[in-house]
Order: sequence, then C-alpha cells, then structure tokens
Amino acid sequence: MAVPPVSTGFPPPSGPLEPILEPLAPPSGPLGPPSAVPDDSARLPGQGGPSGGAEAGTLGPLDVRARVTELRLSAFAGHRRAAFPLGAVTLFAGPSGSGKTTALAAYEALARLGGGAPLDEVFPEPAAWVPERARPDAQRRRGFRIGCTADGAAGPVRLDVAVQAEPELRIVGERLTADGVVLLETALRDPGRRAVQAAWHTAGAAPVTRAPLPDDLLGTPLLPLRVAGKTDGQRRVLAAAEQMVVALRSVFPCDPRPENMRAPVPTGSGRLLPGCDNLADVLWRTRSECGRRHAALVEALRGGCAGTVADLVPEPLADGAVRALLDRGDGFRTELARLGDGELRYVALALVLLTGPGVLAVDTPGEVPDALRTLTVLTDGFDRGLDPAQRRALLRTAARMGGRGHIRCVGAVSDASWAVGTEGVTVVHLRP
Repeated sequence: MAVPPVSTGFPPPSGPLEPILEPLAPPSGPLGPPSAVPDDSARLPGQGGPSGGAEAGTLGPLDVRARVTELRLSAFAGHRRAAFPLGAVTLFAGPSGSGKTTALAAYEALARLGGGAPLDEVFPEPAAWVPERARPDAQRRRGFRIGCTADGAAGPVRLDVAVQAEPELRIVGERLTADGVVLLETALRDPGRRAVQAAWHTAGAAPVTRAPLPDDLLGTPLLPLRVAGKTDGQRRVLAAAEQMVVALRSVFPCDPRPENMRAPVPTGSGRLLPGCDNLADVLWRTRSECGRRHAALVEALRGGCAGTVADLVPEPLADGAVRALLDRGDGFRTELARLGDGELRYVALALVLLTGPGVLAVDTPGEVPDALRTLTVLTDGFDRGLDPAQRRALLRTAARMGGRGHIRCVGAVSDASWAVGTEGVTVVHLRP
C-alpha cells in the first residue's frame, strides 16, 4: 500500500519516559484511513457486513479465553494508521500489493515476540518492514510500529510496540494498557546501553516501579518474572500481561505445501509441521487417539475430495515410514500422492482446523487449562488451489470450529466475494 512521507517519530533518547507511540483509535472507533479499510463493512466483525455477528455486540456468555481481537499496524511496510478487527474467522481480502501478507506477517511477529523470541530472529531483515517513504530523524533512525488487542478475563488489553530498524535493530518503546490505564511503558533513554527504561503500574507506596529491560526482547512476557504481585496494581499488571502472552503464544502459521506431502514420511512426534509435510505421521496418531475428531475430518473430506471418501487411513511401510490413503469404501484405496494440489491443501487445512494445540507443532501455554485455550491458525493463501466448492466447505468448517471458541483462523484471499455474508466470518477488504 502506498503511504505518504512519514517519520517514525521516535522520541529523543534524553527525553523523559513519556508516551512514544502516537494515539490509536479505540477498538470500537474508526479503524484506520480509507486506504487501509475502504468501507464500513470491512470494519465490523461478524458476517463481513454491517449486520455483524456473534462478536459484533450480541449478548451471550462471557468468553474468558484469551484471544487477539484487533491487529494494529501504525506504521508497518505499506500500512499506516491501520487497525483491523479479528473475529473467530477473519479473511483479509484484496489484490496483490494490498498488504494481506504483511498483515499476517505482523501478527506472526507479535506472536513470536510474545513467546519470548529475540528481536533479530523475528525480524532478520528489519528494513523491509519500514514504511517506504519514512524519513529518518536527526539521529538517522527509522523504524516501524505494530500492536494488537487481546480480550479475555481481564477485559480488552492493548499492546503497542515501536521498533527501531535503522541504524541498529532494537525495541525503543512498548506500552501495555487496559481501561485507559498504562500498565507498562518503556522508552529508550540512553542509546549507548542495550536496555530501555521501563515503568510498570504498582499503585502501592509508589505509583510505578522503574527498572531497565533488554531492548531485544518484548517486555510484556518478562513482567511475570519482575512483578511481585503484592498490590492490587501489580496483580492487575500480571493479569493483563499473562492474558496478552497467552493470546499471542497460541498461534500456528500454516501453509501446506502439496509438493512435500506426497512422499511417505518416517514416524516421529506426531505433531503437524507448518508446511504439513508430515501429515501421514500425524494421521497415524490422531486416527487412534480421537475417533470423533477423525470422523469429523472424514466427513469434511467428502466435501472437498473428488469421488467417494469412506475413510482416511495411515499405512505403515516396511522401511518404517508411513503413508496416507483415501479409502473409497469399495475395497480400493487412493494414495494421497495421487491427489491434486488443491485436494492436498484442503485435506491439510481441514486436519489443522479439526485437531488442536496438542497435535500442531505450536508452543502452547501449559499453565492454561485446555478449556480456556484458543488457538489461532494463520493461513496465507487460504483459498490457494481450491475450487469454489472446496473453499466454501473449508470456510464452513473454520466457522463451525470458530463458533466453539477453541480454534480461530486468520487467512488471506485475493477475492472474498464468495465469503461475504457467511455467519461467523469477518472480511477485511484491503486495496493498494
């Protein structure tokens, strides 16, 4: 997306610990400029239109599961002052160059930072994410800003992060807020030190506690290690930080690669990889562990695979490997290697949506009970290689699982006209 000349606006290093991130609209307010979200229907969660859906304000049981409900790209690659609602199923739609992949990349980056990954691992080429026309400040610094909102038992919690990409990569500001209260704020005060000055809400004998934090790690995941939890203010900080971290850690980027799914694979951990290369090994495990979910998978495959589908079975080979086959119900079985690319992607994505954290190769928060976990699947090219019937069937599966609250899905498509109006699906329209 084209952006006007902008400066990242990082504060002078000698300045006080003041807010360094420009104000963003609250989640219920306007969601960015027309270049980011062109019409009102793209701004409302639910059915991709003004009628909304389960998350568009209808009353229901309180959902205390931690989940990301908004993604903010204040200045990130082609996005500027943009905020996008995230429902149980969200599709970013737009032509090539509109920023769909960029939005998913920002979400994945936040997830990795929330899991404790170092900044240089998350952004190996940080200059690529600086807005193209962003001008450096007096110290030749340029960077980008991203953020999100996580909802749950602690209510909406906002996280905003400012990253300096040039001349050296570092986090120069972070803010965690809830109900208008700043719970954590960091700022770079001394460029010569590899640390930022942090202040977090205490509401005790002193209103805040100040301490240095590293400038290559997100501060929010570090708070449980630094905050004692002795005052109500500290406990509020911990609750907000833990909710944000749980919501971000439960993310599984998935991009099935049919060319790697056709060959038999050795048996291993039984945890599905992001490329779904080891689908047959995972099937070997899941078919015996949960008959009900396997039956649901077979039922889903009937809507996306050509011919009769009676079962999907793993078959061990003499060399210790395993392959997967479609049982046609008449004594004949078809190797998955014979399926087309679209069918293989459909099989893989259906398996992802119908399994869960225990099967997918994702670092889930073990301290959170299964009933309170929400896994978000990120899929660039959600409909890639799928025919109209397959993409509709897969979207129905995603919406059905999303309605149960344990699996959320964020995908990218070039055209979402076929998905607009689907119950439980949020469509965000982008344009270059």
